[in-house]
Amino acid sequence: MSQSTPGPVSAASVASDAAPLAPVTVKLPDGTTHQHPGHTTPMDIATGISEGLARSVIAAEIDGRIVDADRPLGELDADGPLSLRLLTSRDGDALDVLRHSAAHVMARAVMRLYKGVSLAFGPTTEGGFYYDFDLDVPISEDDFPKIEAEMKAIIKQKEPFERFVLDRDEARKLCDDLDQDLKVEHIDTGLADQATVSFYRQGEFVDLCRGPHIPDAGKIKAIKLMSVAGSHWKGDTSNRPLQRLYGTAFFDKKELKAYLAQIEEAKRRDHRVLGKQHGLFAINPEVGQGLCLWLPKGARVRVTLEDFLRRELLRRGYDPVYSPHIGRVELYETSGHFPYYRDSQFAPLFGSEVGALLDAWANRLEAGTIDTDGEDKLMAAAEVLGVELPDYKPSMSAEQKREVLHEWQLNNERYLLKPMNCPHHCQIFKAQSRSYRQLPLRLFEFGTVYRHEQTGELNGMLRVRGLTQDDAHIFCTQDQVEDEFRATIELTKFVLQSVGLDDYRVQLSLRDPDSSKYVGSEQQWDAAENSLRGVLEQSGMEFNEEPGEAAFYGPKADFMVRDCIGRSWQLGTVQLDYNLPERFKLEYNGKDNAAHRPVMIHRAPFGSLERFTGMLIEHFAGAFPMWLSPEQVRVLPLSDKSIDYAVQVAKQLDEAGLKVTVDSTGGKVQAKIRNAQLDLVNYMAVVGPKEAETGQIALRDRIDGDLGSMPVAQAIARLTDEVNNRTVRQAVTAK
Repeated sequence: MSQSTPGPVSAASVASDAAPLAPVTVKLPDGTTHQHPGHTTPMDIATGISEGLARSVIAAEIDGRIVDADRPLGELDADGPLSLRLLTSRDGDALDVLRHSAAHVMARAVMRLYKGVSLAFGPTTEGGFYYDFDLDVPISEDDFPKIEAEMKAIIKQKEPFERFVLDRDEARKLCDDLDQDLKVEHIDTGLADQATVSFYRQGEFVDLCRGPHIPDAGKIKAIKLMSVAGSHWKGDTSNRPLQRLYGTAFFDKKELKAYLAQIEEAKRRDHRVLGKQHGLFAINPEVGQGLCLWLPKGARVRVTLEDFLRRELLRRGYDPVYSPHIGRVELYETSGHFPYYRDSQFAPLFGSEVGALLDAWANRLEAGTIDTDGEDKLMAAAEVLGVELPDYKPSMSAEQKREVLHEWQLNNERYLLKPMNCPHHCQIFKAQSRSYRQLPLRLFEFGTVYRHEQTGELNGMLRVRGLTQDDAHIFCTQDQVEDEFRATIELTKFVLQSVGLDDYRVQLSLRDPDSSKYVGSEQQWDAAENSLRGVLEQSGMEFNEEPGEAAFYGPKADFMVRDCIGRSWQLGTVQLDYNLPERFKLEYNGKDNAAHRPVMIHRAPFGSLERFTGMLIEHFAGAFPMWLSPEQVRVLPLSDKSIDYAVQVAKQLDEAGLKVTVDSTGGKVQAKIRNAQLDLVNYMAVVGPKEAETGQIALRDRIDGDLGSMPVAQAIARLTDEVNNRTVRQAVTAK
């Protein structure tokens, strides 16, 4: 963080003062174990295998944790042998390490070029990395060439990334000496519970960082700055404004070239541009950011998707239900959605005008941001609004005071825009007595829910505040769990294949045992995770496990889908839940005539109709397959004399269930064909006097061109066959 770093923080001096490290036992991927001195590093082990391997090593995975290649193994806690996997450029995890190191290189370059730079954070992203800076001079894209040149100069020096550790007081002093006030604040707040913190040095540059990093900067073979944007310290708009510089890095220049080509192709497929161009959807600030207006053509696509899935669900034994768009806050307190996810929900709606006041009051008590004077003012304001709280005593603890306020809230109406459908479906299950003979009970709903996403995170249809989930909840016995989970996996596969999305993998999202955000017993979680894992193993599907990615109430299987240009999307999901049935005290009468708790499965093959449709727009570049297309056939009369016949043909096509229009505008048929092509209509039916006399049409395919003349009935059979089979012929490139 500075060009003048105090001597005591050198890695060598820290190592020399440290106590000797105990020997370690290392287990290699082939299952063999070897004992090594505690100071041995993964790089040492790689060198012992071969010099070529050592030159290729980027980092190491130790018991599932990514660490530096030169990290002494004796520093890592372990009850048994350390499982070691050496990472090279062929490993996906290595790319994240490279990019995080590239973020440091970028920050170092910026500090060389600009004075008075305060560093914030520099994490990796899905496609690269960024670093947030506080500096007086605004950075623009015009500055990218000189920053990139400085980065390349740093990379050329191939200096190592050296890790060292300081106790909190030493770390704070170092950051203070380096005039890095944001890092000082982070040590005081974000790292307040840490006795020691780690830094990385590269040349004159030192940064507070957990790591890991590549052995040296020379491993970075291709870098590119992508964009610059505004941000705020720790993402809070009330904090200091910062500048966020985005970049990407690769092990190979060809990989960078391919990535940049993908970015350009993604721009051409941008669903926001295509959605506007083809009249599919709109987002109007007068309606509200993140609230999607489905225009007629887009609504046709949505209705087709809904009808397709509704018929399939009814065929598979699901029952349709409907639930309101709001519910009492107590409903979501029971489910755990409130207050677990309060920050991502809209504020509660109150039947009394004083409700919002008491809600803000309770929140300040919880946050510890209210003093006696503030309490007196709030009490006075409540009394002005006609509410007295005789049980509220200044001598009470904050928790007791919150209980008094909560008691008032319970006796008055508080509503929440529905964040999830599952609490409502639990109440539908509970509305009648249930027998084991009725299980599994499968309830489905196209239910709209609401999330208060941050403005900067909104993205057309892909990230919205109002979204419609193709939600279903299955209530079953423990013995039925695996069969039902297997059936939902098969349903999701069927849905994805129906729209031509057959390149996917499954992510089994598990709990983080060290996190407190999850509800339910350890035994329930173990049973749920083992059930899902067993079904996926039996199915033969490719899947990977991701600890820490589970929902707060249960593990889930997420379908990660790759589109035609190689991007990954999280779409369908299946979740297993032992906790909501317990929270809502759901019961069914078993064979033994005793009450039993059902198991609950959440599933949504589309995920949300907004996100799914937005993804399809980009995947197909707006050129939907025939069965999904909002305009499947356009009849093109050669002249006004053929309009009557064109209308007759359109009527026959419409009666056959096809989505058809007539282009009755003037002009040459070549212009009409061109317009239909640009509008991405699947087929064109050209008609003139000859076709009217013979009862035929000249059929033209958007993809294959002229198909020749044929009777209308023959054309209908051909087109309806393509629709009924849900044929997906081509994902074309946007023009």
